[in-house]
Amino acid sequence: MSDTQQAYAGGRPVYICDGNRTPFLKAQGRPGPFRASDLAVAAGKALLARQPFDPQALDEVILGCIIPGPDEVNIARLVALRLGCGKQMPAWTVQRNCGSGMQAIDSAATAIAYGRAELVLAGGTEAMSHAPVLLPPKAVELLGAWRQARSIGDKLGLLARLRPAHFKPVIGLLQGLFDPVVNLSMGQTAEILAQRFGISRPAMDAFACESHRRLAQAQDQGWLEEIEPLYAPDGTVYDHDDGLRRDSSPERLAKLKAAFDRPIGLVTAGNSAQVSDGAALLILASGDAVRRFNLPVLGRIVDCHWAGVEPAQMGLGPLHAMAPLLVRQGLTTTDIDYWEINEAFAAQVLACLAAWRSEEYARGELGLERPFAPIDPERLNVDGGAVACGHPVGTSGARIVLHLLQILKRSGARRGLASLCIGGGQGGAMLLEGGGEVAHGQ
Repeated sequence: MSDTQQAYAGGRPVYICDGNRTPFLKAQGRPGPFRASDLAVAAGKALLARQPFDPQALDEVILGCIIPGPDEVNIARLVALRLGCGKQMPAWTVQRNCGSGMQAIDSAATAIAYGRAELVLAGGTEAMSHAPVLLPPKAVELLGAWRQARSIGDKLGLLARLRPAHFKPVIGLLQGLFDPVVNLSMGQTAEILAQRFGISRPAMDAFACESHRRLAQAQDQGWLEEIEPLYAPDGTVYDHDDGLRRDSSPERLAKLKAAFDRPIGLVTAGNSAQVSDGAALLILASGDAVRRFNLPVLGRIVDCHWAGVEPAQMGLGPLHAMAPLLVRQGLTTTDIDYWEINEAFAAQVLACLAAWRSEEYARGELGLERPFAPIDPERLNVDGGAVACGHPVGTSGARIVLHLLQILKRSGARRGLASLCIGGGQGGAMLLEGGGEVAHGQ
């Protein structure tokens, strides 16, 4: 194929040369050992240290992040400076909820495709365990009045107005996982899909067990080469995704109670993605940059698509992103060697698989004459997914792109499709090809 045939978004071809991620650390009910910027810097230092170019050779840094800390405003800029990219380098942060990491990659690829950049560091970072705990609005109002009070009497009067409700915290993480438009939590949207497509609790739990089994196998086989260890200030080393439950079984999961629609719901903590901290970064390059620095190439980005869906059924977002992308590229299910659909919930992925092969859904919701052929479960999330490894929301889109490229590399396969649902009712998908011979002019 020529470079013209490999164009991205109507411009130049875009290659992913390298990437890595931190282990994903499960939130334990208290702030974890790393802030979001710490995670991104740890991943970035290891990644840039092995490159043949100086960090200042990058053109920009783009990161996805949903809940940066109050001292991490425009976290991409903070990370770029800490990585030694130089004060002259622009850096910016994107927020597309669960799709933010993939959006950062898409934004970087577009800049390269249109000649505005040659080398970009892109990805996502999230420390969900550091999500803020806020004061209720009435307490904030009282605090503002306190700051303006000029006399002791005024301040004593304000203290007399304090009530227990003023001290009730607003948990930022829970608010972020709730859709105010449809008045549903993300877990409740998964319950809706389970009911719509007749997905049983045993089916969800079996899917969750398989996710853990596959991640355990990937760890044992050394297939997670992209993970770089984290070193905490107290000397603790984190070198693997610590949410893995090797003892997971249908019997154990069946004992868990419903997490969202109590007491009759089917979605539990065990068949849902874990709340986690982690970062994933990738280096994107033009063909000119690949040749100039003689960079290795994991693969190239072929296409990307974003879609909106009914917020109450946000888990179906991947279908509405994947289907138009495949149609645009003239591809079908059998043309894709491996798939990654982020496991926000077991019910959500199972619903996507059911709808993908449904004639009614294809005609009524995707506008297709016929459904796609079923996706082979043995080619989907082959090394486990977010149910087992975790779902740091701003990072997951970058993780699945990076790991899918690793799967294509180790299997010698050609095409992969990465997709995920997005809270609020969206979906994103990215089509990838493995290998980089063309980038080197071979």
